[in-house]
Amino acid sequence: MEKNLYTARQQKLLSLLRETRSRAGLRQEDVAIQLNRPQSFVSKYESGERRLDILELYDVCEVLGIKLSDFAMTLEKVLSVNGKAK
Repeated sequence: MEKNLYTARQQKLLSLLRETRSRAGLRQEDVAIQLNRPQSFVSKYESGERRLDILELYDVCEVLGIKLSDFAMTLEKVLSVNGKAK
């Protein structure tokens, strides 16, 4: 398994985070304000410069209006190839 921050799987996660925020109709700044963080926090995790821990992801999902479990299921679908997660 690759340990690079910029693996194809990581890029799919980052894309899903951006798409989910966009579908929620929120800007990075909107998310940052609700998280009580600077806008650069959102920019950094969306660009892959920073990784989120599970509790931070929980908070992000809450702001985006999606349950963490639903986000994880969507991520599993995005990462799966022919029904097998890779």
